[in-house]
Order: sequence, then structure tokens, then C-alpha cells
Amino acid sequence: MEKFLERYGSEVKGVLSGWDRIAFRGTIRWLSSVRGMDTYLSAHNILLKDYAKWVSSLTDRIRGSSEAVADSLGIRRIYLRSSAIDKDALAKQIAEANDIETGPICMFSVVEPSWSPTVVGSRQSRKLEIVMRLRKCIWLYFYFNDARFGFGHLRLQTWMPFSIKGCLNGRHWLERSLIEAGIRYIKQDNCFRWIADPVRAQTLMDVQLRTHWPSLLDSLVDRYFPVVRGLFPDSPMHYYWSADESEWASDVMFRNTATLDRLFPMLARHALIVSDSATVMRYLGHIAPNAALPGHVTGDIRGDRRRRFEGLCVKHHVGRNSIKAYNKAGNVLRAETTINHSRAFKVFRAANDNRRRAPTWLPMRKGVADMERRSRVSQAANERYLNAMAAASTNETVLETVKDACRRTTRNGRPVRALNPFGPYDFHLLHFLTQGQWTVNGLRNRDLAHWLDPHADTLSPPERTRLCSRVSRLLGILRAHGLIRKVPRTHRYVVTHKGLRIAALIIAASTIDAQTLMEKAA
Repeated sequence: MEKFLERYGSEVKGVLSGWDRIAFRGTIRWLSSVRGMDTYLSAHNILLKDYAKWVSSLTDRIRGSSEAVADSLGIRRIYLRSSAIDKDALAKQIAEANDIETGPICMFSVVEPSWSPTVVGSRQSRKLEIVMRLRKCIWLYFYFNDARFGFGHLRLQTWMPFSIKGCLNGRHWLERSLIEAGIRYIKQDNCFRWIADPVRAQTLMDVQLRTHWPSLLDSLVDRYFPVVRGLFPDSPMHYYWSADESEWASDVMFRNTATLDRLFPMLARHALIVSDSATVMRYLGHIAPNAALPGHVTGDIRGDRRRRFEGLCVKHHVGRNSIKAYNKAGNVLRAETTINHSRAFKVFRAANDNRRRAPTWLPMRKGVADMERRSRVSQAANERYLNAMAAASTNETVLETVKDACRRTTRNGRPVRALNPFGPYDFHLLHFLTQGQWTVNGLRNRDLAHWLDPHADTLSPPERTRLCSRVSRLLGILRAHGLIRKVPRTHRYVVTHKGLRIAALIIAASTIDAQTLMEKAA
């Protein structure tokens, strides 16, 4: 985010990047598939007709043990009649009412849907068989304010396959670290409005990246659901931990609320207008910097702007992953990358973690083994997004921004024509500069040629020569006005900050209807 801080650094108190919310899932992999469940039952001589009775006995043990744990911890056991109840908010109310700052808060039990191996009769074979089916069962929630990582919860599915889900928040975790380090701060919900020492706070935040997640999550299971370790004494089961969803946030803390209130509507509008599908995919690193948008994309690509309780939010979706920016807690600009579908990204590793095999780029796993790579991917996406926002014109008029490019100039002693930003020819050229792929590896003559004529590769030699000459003249005009610069000893050019700012402003201004523009001018 160097470009963003270069432009607004004088208005910024500090920047904090790290985990926000992480939703974990623990799975007993042997029992979570039809094949595995069938193998286990056969190995332990459990008949399919006795399956429901056997699982019910395990469920009774889990519920009885969990209630005993809650009683030993001295916390309330509450049955919720609806799964739609905001459990986080209710747990926080209970903690506040009982003045619980550290330790367990309460236990909830609620009926919720779950995927489970179920025994059903087959009409074709006229026999019983196991299928995975969506059904309802009791889920048990333990909420806590842990002394190390703050507010969170763990919940257990009381019916086979006894999956465990949990949620931790990196900002709550950091708060505990700041208290221990004696660093003053002002926190609102899960956002820090002010930190006395932002640099040291970032160092404490980075400590979370070195967490051994299986050990941490297993310790929570042993604390609140110790019964699951003894459910299968003949075949000890271990949980495989994965991150179903992760949120990585970069918070830019402005010195005052008024500055962000003035800037953010313009930043949000800029982000929504110039971020076409290809650009959003490059924010998230889904396609290579110099590649075209693929012909087939899994999931939809869309952007939207909406009002939240905290303020205005602009969000871009690529399938189940997203990146968004919003003003939070008054003076904080937050860029946040959410990853639900990790396989859209790559990680450099050996297949099956076999060290005897050469590492290569493979799809990122949901497993916590790839959490460090997930953090780097998310941080890079946030930085690309904030740097793109830095091109928004927030303190100059349209005329002040573009007037230099609208004047004749010279290059190498030769006159160069002025640009006509709102003319169809030059408008198309400026639109080319706003494409997100040029921010990483730069652009080449052939990139502009394909922009001007998508069928450039099929042209005849004379037509291709004319197109290349035209492209060379246009690149010379852009260089003369300082909108691009040549990378030494290469055939590549990079878009300058001036070029991106002018191009982005013209694209944004072109979308405003005349009536709105007149009202703003008045």
C-alpha cells in the first residue's frame, strides 16, 4: 500500500494488518464419508440396523458430559428455541451482565441442520445402506473470553460425525496482547480507532502467524468437550482442522474522522467504477498480471455499494471470495479480503506433503497447514486494492487534474498534440491505462495493439505494420504527457501515478449524469 500511504500518509496515524474473523472446522475424516463410515462399522461389527441406537448412545454421552463441564465451570446452560438468534450478541450480553472479563461465559444448545451419514433403505437393492444426508440435530456452543485470544466460541455437532466448529477473532486476540504489553488503545467492537504504538502493535499481530493451530484448537476441545477423546477407545480419532472462512483486514487509522468522512465517498465511488471484472480478479490474484480474463470463470464476478451500520461499504465478489473497503469506527478505512474458496489460489508445496517429491504450485488447501500462505495472499490483495484507491481524485477539480494533458507539449524537440479526454478516441486510450494488470508487470506495444484491435493477431502483414506504427505514436503521446514511463533496458512501460489518476478521474466523471453534475457544481 505504498502508493496509498505516499499520498495520504500525513493524514494517517498508523496501519494495522492481520486476521479478523477466522471460522475453523474440525473433522473426523474417517467418519465423514460413506466409505469411511461403512469401513468403521464393518471393522467393529456394528450392524446397519443397530446404527441409530449406537449413535444415540454416543450422543447421550456427549450431552451429559458437556452439561457436567458447564456445571463445573459455573456457567449457565441455555436452550435456544431458534437457530436464528444472534448467539454472539447474546453471549456478550451475558458476559456484561455477569461481569465476566476472562473465562467461560455460557453454554447454548440449539437444533441446527448438519450433514450426517444416515442409514436408509434402498429400493433397488432392497437393503440398508449409508448415505450422506442433511438432517437436524442438537449443537452445543461454549462461549468464552479467553485470557490469550479473547472472545470466541466452540460448537459440537452431537450426532455423527461429531464435527466441531469454532470462531476466533484476531483483533480480540491482539487486544489481550496489548493489555499484556501495557500499550494503550481505543477499541470499538473489533476495530482499533487509536493505538499508542502502531508499529509494536503490528509486531504483536504478526505473532499470530506463527501459531500452531492444531495444538491450539485441540486444547480448546480438551477444555470444553473432553468426552470426544474417549468416544472410540478402540480406534482413537483425531480432528483434521481447516479454515472454512477467513477475513484478513488492513486498517488505515486516520488522525480524525472528518478527513475520512470527506475522502471515503470519493474513494468508494472510484473503486466501484474502475474495478471491472478483470481488475477485481487481479486484486485477488486469481489470474496472472499480464493475462486476459479467462473465457470461463467459476462463480460470478460483481461489485456493489451499500450502506452499513458503520458507514458506506464497497464490495467486489469473485465467486465465493471477496474484497471490500468500508469506513469503520469513524476514522478507520478498512480493506478486507474474505476467502471461502481457498482452491482458487495456489501454494508452492510438494504433493501430499511428500518431501521426496519436488514442490510445485498446487491449489491452496482449506487445512490450517496453508494459513501462512493464506495470510500473504490476503495481504497482497488488500495492498493492491488500496494502491488502486490512491489514484482517486479527492482534492482537485477535474480541470486541475487534467489540464496539463489537454495542452500541447514537446518530446525530443518535436511537438506532441494535446489529449482530448472526453473524445471517443482518447477516452478509449485512457480507459486502457486503468486496467489493473499494468500495475504489476507493466504494458507492452502488443497489449495496446490488442486493446485497439482484438483481432490484431489475425491481421495481414501490411495491416499489422500500420497498427504497430499507430501504437508507437500513441505510446509516444502518453510518454510525452507523463502518463507512462519506459522501464530501462526493456520493451515495457509502467503507468505513472499521474497517468492512473487522470485516467481514473475521466472514467469516473463519464459515469455521472448531467443533472447530478449540475447539482454538485451549484
